Amino acid sequence: MSGENNSFGFDTLCIHGGHSQESNRAHLTPIYASSTYTFDTAEQSIAVFKNEEKGYIYGRWGNPTITEAEEKIALLEAFGIKDADGNPLQLKAILHASGMAALTTMLLGNVKAGQKIITHYSLYGGTHELVEKVLPALGIGLVIVDFHDANKVEEALKSNPDIALMHIETPANPTLQCIDLEVISNLGKQYGLIVCVDNTFATPYLQQPFKYAVDYVMHSTTKFLNGHGTAIGGVLVGKDLQKMSTGMTKMHRLLGGNSNAFDAFVLTNGLRTFALRMDRHCSNASKVAEFLHAHPGVGLVNYLGLEGHPDHKVSLKQMKHPGAMLSFELKGGFDAGIKFINNLKLLTNAVSLGTCDTLVSHPASTTHLGVPRENRLQYGITDGLIRMSVGIENIEDILQDLNQAIG
Repeated sequence: MSGENNSFGFDTLCIHGGHSQESNRAHLTPIYASSTYTFDTAEQSIAVFKNEEKGYIYGRWGNPTITEAEEKIALLEAFGIKDADGNPLQLKAILHASGMAALTTMLLGNVKAGQKIITHYSLYGGTHELVEKVLPALGIGLVIVDFHDANKVEEALKSNPDIALMHIETPANPTLQCIDLEVISNLGKQYGLIVCVDNTFATPYLQQPFKYAVDYVMHSTTKFLNGHGTAIGGVLVGKDLQKMSTGMTKMHRLLGGNSNAFDAFVLTNGLRTFALRMDRHCSNASKVAEFLHAHPGVGLVNYLGLEGHPDHKVSLKQMKHPGAMLSFELKGGFDAGIKFINNLKLLTNAVSLGTCDTLVSHPASTTHLGVPRENRLQYGITDGLIRMSVGIENIEDILQDLNQAIG
């Protein structure tokens, strides 16, 4: 958990945070490819099982490689934040096999049958399907409201006293809508809700939800935190240390969505260049947004750095930079979207994001294919919408490929 090395800068924590001297003095924490761990005595095994002594038991419950990744991410999310007593904020992170596994642990660890979740429009497709198609079968209800309107949110909370948890995704995928964390999370806490924020798009480099009334932050570590597209992963970070170490840890272990040593190793090494990469990602994205905004074949650009974006001012309030993600609508609709993807020569047609190379996708035919069209349009995911994760290539090369692909 966070608390060590709090005097270091953010970039330094990306490299050194969470690292402990390994017994064989390896420079980097190695891949602990072991399914189980041994004990010297029966008494020691009892002490470890009772959490009276630190130690590792079984791979599904964690290992040293995983621990370093967890502690590094917790330190980054807590960076520069003080708790109610004025001390450096302490957080605990639990690494998962995927972002969806982290989300599932968070939801099932906090909401039970007969209760509801409140969230907003334009969620990541997997999240949307989980809360709309899977959780209702477990007796967990769903309320979807426009989180841009605090009055509507409060009306929903008053009308649904069985709402137990608020889930916020900001910036949202793929329309880049930005939710005012201070206003909405405070409203959630006013009504006694657990509040969770998906911080995947922003990352702790650009946005720190724990500055607000938030209980959990989650990420798909597959994306910007790893940065190289080499491993799937997810992380759940919480500030209630006792609950994170007991109930949430138990839920995580029983659901079985644990990470593994190899994926944790490549995540940790990706994090070593995280801050440097984000600077270049963000710089390139700003230039791409300006280029697309002026292009005659583009009808709309969703980028928080553009003054015309409805959430521009909110992003300035809570984000260090508008980020590396954007989406844009091609004037030719669905057919134009397909043609654009097929015309690409340099940029990569892939549904993920946050890698060093620029990734583009057509949500209507990929990530949101399972969402009914009328719902998709309601969320702002039009037929010609292209989602773009801007990479760290030379900006001139990115712009040239965009220009020829749009035609």
